[in-house]
Amino acid sequence: MRVVTWNLWWRFGPWAERQKAILAVLRDLRPDVVGLQEVWSDRRTGENLAEWLAAELDLHCAWAASPAPERWQRRISDDSVDIGTAVLSRWPVTDRAVLSLPAPPDLDDGRLALCARLSAPGGQVPFFTTHLTSPLHASATRCQQVTALAEFVAAHRHGTPYPPIVTGDFNAWPDSDEIRLFGGTRTSPVVPGQVFFDAWEYAAQGTAGATWTPDNPYVHPGLGPGVRVDYIHVGGPAGPNGEGTVHGVRRAGHGPVDGVWPSDHAAVVADLQGAE
Repeated sequence: MRVVTWNLWWRFGPWAERQKAILAVLRDLRPDVVGLQEVWSDRRTGENLAEWLAAELDLHCAWAASPAPERWQRRISDDSVDIGTAVLSRWPVTDRAVLSLPAPPDLDDGRLALCARLSAPGGQVPFFTTHLTSPLHASATRCQQVTALAEFVAAHRHGTPYPPIVTGDFNAWPDSDEIRLFGGTRTSPVVPGQVFFDAWEYAAQGTAGATWTPDNPYVHPGLGPGVRVDYIHVGGPAGPNGEGTVHGVRRAGHGPVDGVWPSDHAAVVADLQGAE
């Protein structure tokens, strides 16, 4: 199973040109499942970026709109464009659930987690994608959000031989409190017995893999050095430390396509293989 996670930088910058570049990258990757963050939907035209990508790539789509897009809309002076999270899948989506992530009023801009149950060969895959709050000082809020996310996964992961896959832009360094808390292998897990493996760490050791870096012209150089903030997590005990393997983890979309950078984030790609 080839899994991709990618923050698409909503309706910022040269979004129409970027839309074509995003499609070109995904078409080249040929993913089975994609978790997307900062996806736009235009109420004037009825066009939804995730649905358009799914149609172009012959994939199924699940979409969840943010319940509080107003802060985003003010940044582009357009209240007709919604923002949300989406899953694209080679296999049908048989069920979906949405979690609004907790945040204090001064930081609450409608962040979500989306669960899509995928009807893959051999069983149902519980697939999740999310987008945590972004301010550098908001680690405590992100800890609250990963706590809610882990409980959300625990409530929707059962009844299948496949482990949950959790993707997204966590806006957090790999050694941060929130990533360690969510993983549950370097500190006590949120849900007893539930742990997650960072695919990059288990399959691409020794490489930094920054997905947010000032090498990208859309990233302000004053925001610090490049860092990996986008993740593919595989639930244990099945996965890279148990039944199955993770390999081929890499960045994608980190560079121009026909002169256009697709997003301010690079995508993360991982090939997951179950036990024989």
